[in-house]
Amino acid sequence: MTTPVSVRSGSFKVAGHKLAYEVYGDSGVPCVLMHGVLFDSLLNRDLAARFAAAGYQVALLDLLGHGRSDKCTDPKEHRVDFYAQQMLALMDHLGWERALVGGVSLGCITALTAATQAPDRILGLYLEMPVMEWSAPWAAVILGPILLMTRYGRVAYTPFARWLSRRPRPALAPLASLMNALSNNPKTITAILHGVLVGPIAPPVAARRALQMPALIIGHARDKLHHNRDAAALAQQMPNARLLNARSIVELRLRPERLWPRIESFLDEVRGASGPTAAATTTSRSRRKP
Repeated sequence: MTTPVSVRSGSFKVAGHKLAYEVYGDSGVPCVLMHGVLFDSLLNRDLAARFAAAGYQVALLDLLGHGRSDKCTDPKEHRVDFYAQQMLALMDHLGWERALVGGVSLGCITALTAATQAPDRILGLYLEMPVMEWSAPWAAVILGPILLMTRYGRVAYTPFARWLSRRPRPALAPLASLMNALSNNPKTITAILHGVLVGPIAPPVAARRALQMPALIIGHARDKLHHNRDAAALAQQMPNARLLNARSIVELRLRPERLWPRIESFLDEVRGASGPTAAATTTSRSRRKP
């Protein structure tokens, strides 16, 4: 029988904004995972439990405007480089000097950006569905109509969001996260999409090539918002990266059995390279945090 993983939640402040997080596991190698745009930490809960069982202490961060974090309606606050600073601030709050960091989609490029801002603090990168040069035009095409609807169709969207917020959430965490995304305040949705789409989306290629930490990049076909060419290109650009191809956007969330052995092998590699210091730092410092 699988041993249950302990979970605790907390919050901290960055630039006056309250950010919420969850921590899975009492000890282990530090790890931060982040969600996709408009989603929240529910998206990665099952993955966090798996990482914790593999020897990690995993923090799931709700980025500004998402999940249980403060809802900011200023687009200038919703930039990928600012999100990266929020992730590094969470590490400071938890007392983590270094960590494996990653996420899906927006969370992926946030982790990648954080690695260029503070490479000495990153043990490794877990990068699922990167959004870069090939995906960016499609991001505008796919997310643009949502931005316009929540900006100019707010009168109609607001009652729908309120109705959806009162619906019971399903047991399937990714679906519950989607419902949370759609029931967010339309002003917040507008601000998030506006800020992300007009701000810097991914670090320059030269900055990516300079990253020396091990990285696992997961891509998949038939998804223009997360074009597989971006995943393949990033795997070529980073000197210590390897590429893992999923069959679909939902394979890892719904049927992870085929992918998990490769992911677990990567986690073992990072954990082995981190040595005992990272886990010891996590155990001694994070217990002092509320």
